[in-house]
Amino acid sequence: MRFIQGVLLLIFLGAVAIFALQNNQTVTPRFLNWTTPYPVSVALLSVAAYLLGMLSGWTVVAFVRRSIHKVSEPRD
Repeated sequence: MRFIQGVLLLIFLGAVAIFALQNNQTVTPRFLNWTTPYPVSVALLSVAAYLLGMLSGWTVVAFVRRSIHKVSEPRD
């Protein structure tokens, strides 16, 4: 099982490396009226969006777990 996980990790890292090499142009991110003062590479922007998504996903999962735990615990 660890061998399969290692192979999958190497495939994922290879795909990330290929993505970063092929998307090295820079863009100026805009959101509503906010813009960054300097251009950012597409690969770096994608990684930042992925990490923010992971963080928000973990937060939602923790909130749901805590809510379920509070609802399911017996009252005295």
